[in-house]
Amino acid sequence: MERLKVNLLGIKLDNPVIPASGTFGYGQEFAALYDINILGTFSFKGTTLRPRLGNPLPRIAEAPAGMLNAVGLQNPGVDRVISEELPALARVFHKPMMANVSGFSIEEYAETCRRLDACEQVGWLEVNISCPNVHHGGMSFGTDPAMAAAVTRAVKAVTTKPVIMKLSPNVTDIASIARACADAGADGVSLINTLMGMRIDLKTRRPVIANVTGGLSGPAVFPVALRMVYQVARAVDIPVIGMGGVSSAEDVIEMMLAGATAVEVGAANLVDPFACKRIIEALPEVMDRYGIDNISDIIGGAS
Repeated sequence: MERLKVNLLGIKLDNPVIPASGTFGYGQEFAALYDINILGTFSFKGTTLRPRLGNPLPRIAEAPAGMLNAVGLQNPGVDRVISEELPALARVFHKPMMANVSGFSIEEYAETCRRLDACEQVGWLEVNISCPNVHHGGMSFGTDPAMAAAVTRAVKAVTTKPVIMKLSPNVTDIASIARACADAGADGVSLINTLMGMRIDLKTRRPVIANVTGGLSGPAVFPVALRMVYQVARAVDIPVIGMGGVSSAEDVIEMMLAGATAVEVGAANLVDPFACKRIIEALPEVMDRYGIDNISDIIGGAS
């Protein structure tokens, strides 16, 4: 449907809905449920240079209007993703996809992105800078403008495809991080990643998650995410992808009014595997209700 189309860094999407990394795997499980080509695209599971087993169990905890997770970037490593996951995905998904990349040093980020950049199926590189920098005491790359810029420059130096920096909300001024990434050459930014939180088991008096803390996602974070998208969209001149607690077509519209060119759907996929399909199918009716002819016309339209 033409009225749902958006342009994300030179690539046309049939609609702005994108399942977020970590909630859609490498697409296979969802392809067994419905034709995932209905999606604008999707961001596949966070991939690192080497395989990772992830954090110890338990990794998940419920929270009011959301959930906590500390999966720990479990993935088979970039080489197996390229040799096994992408060929299998090509059989069920026929659009460019977003490669989500994580790392624990600037060199890891650059090398993983370099390898994925060579893959024809990859349309964009989404670089998650919420990871701890092992060379600087574990501080997240995304909490310091200089470190965020350094990762951006390193990735841009070895890639040809659009680079989208995924920002952490666990900062005082997310707009300053976005500006640092833009100044260093980022083609776009996506936000927000999860907010740090924890739960305590009243019976054992111990943290519910083995890692103690985890990332909070779900509807509880939507107002925070919307505020940050609004701020960042007005601070930079590059496209913004909004995410954080999105679970309905109305949420997508709200994110786009705040300034998002496209919108990622995360935790909702874990509650309802048909969430993205349902949102896409509902968008035309919601647009009609609010007098929206073409969805791209509303980007940044909130005064």
